[in-house]
Amino acid sequence: MLKKVRHKFILISVLGLLIVLVTIIGSISIASFYRSNQEVNNVLTILLKNNGQINRSAFANPQQPGLMVPRQTREGIFQYRFFSSQLDSNGDVLSINDSHIETVPDSAINDLSEMAFRRGRSQGTVRYRHTFYAYKMKQVHGRYTIVFLDKSILMAESHAILNIAILFGLISMLLYTFVLVVLSKKAIHPLVVAEQRQREFISNAGHELKTPLTVISANTEMQELTTGETEWTRSNKDQISRLTRLINNLISLTRLGEQPDMHLAQTDISTITSHSADTFKTVMKQSQLKFKTAIQPQVMATVDANFYAELVNILLDNANKHCDTGGNVDITLRQNKRGTVAVLTVSNSYADGKNVDYSKFFERFYRQDTAHQQKGGFGIGLSMAQRIVNDFHGRIQAKYRNGQINFIVTLRTANK
Repeated sequence: MLKKVRHKFILISVLGLLIVLVTIIGSISIASFYRSNQEVNNVLTILLKNNGQINRSAFANPQQPGLMVPRQTREGIFQYRFFSSQLDSNGDVLSINDSHIETVPDSAINDLSEMAFRRGRSQGTVRYRHTFYAYKMKQVHGRYTIVFLDKSILMAESHAILNIAILFGLISMLLYTFVLVVLSKKAIHPLVVAEQRQREFISNAGHELKTPLTVISANTEMQELTTGETEWTRSNKDQISRLTRLINNLISLTRLGEQPDMHLAQTDISTITSHSADTFKTVMKQSQLKFKTAIQPQVMATVDANFYAELVNILLDNANKHCDTGGNVDITLRQNKRGTVAVLTVSNSYADGKNVDYSKFFERFYRQDTAHQQKGGFGIGLSMAQRIVNDFHGRIQAKYRNGQINFIVTLRTANK
């Protein structure tokens, strides 16, 4: 259990850091790309105002920078690569200006200009030889001016920031995970100590309690030899049996938490289930319950034989204790059609089970309704059953249907 706690602690911590890093990296990247796009838009606006020409007077009063507005300087415009064209009202190119571009020939400028004109939008992006060019267009006196700007240079910085942020994020994740794995043992050390002390206390207390119970049992037997069996001696023996079962279950549950020596192997669970069911026939008869079995023969599953027998006994004992007076107890075992899983179902009549929270039935010491539990019960058996099933790498669940509570165990079968 402590290993699971440690692994869950590491997983939750790493996921928390991952969410933080993704949020930070995403925010920085979005802000960076937004600033780059704003810079592209500002440069195109300036060029369009000057008809695609560089006019020094236009940069005499540079734009004031802001948090999301890039700084523009008088000399900064000369770092950009751009070209422009003039078109008539029909979209025919009248003139081009390629003095600030070297890799785009005139023919390509003509094609790009006509493409942008046909789109009918005042701004957008076109692609030429794996390079993206942002453009803006305006109309003055029946003529159109289109300015194209190589935006790859401006976006390169944003891509570099994104790559560096991802790299540092991965390094941080690896370092954090390594440190967390190393220090997680110290983090859960108080839990380890508390768990060990709890197990020692339960084990020691259980053995200490057995002594007075043995004395009380012996005194009760002596009393019956002298005065015969009475209502009081029968009550004493019933309570002694209940306390003995409680102590044994507590000790067994503690040993399960200590990772018992469990040998999982392909086992014929049909034989074990039938044997356990046969031992409970007399018990069910004494409790005046109708007991039915439907066990498919030669069902194989990957389990520990001894612990599987304990699992079946726990479920049958639980059904006997909590079944309605004169009700039914059923046990079935079958394989699915593909032969991949075995399903063990133990059910009993439970008329008052419609509004019960069955998710809590496997909690240690849970008791849903002490008034209804006339035969007693301490909420330990089902917790043990769940632990055994988990060690088998199976699944156990409680469902209510047609006036019966069903405990369904799903186990892996042996592949044939």
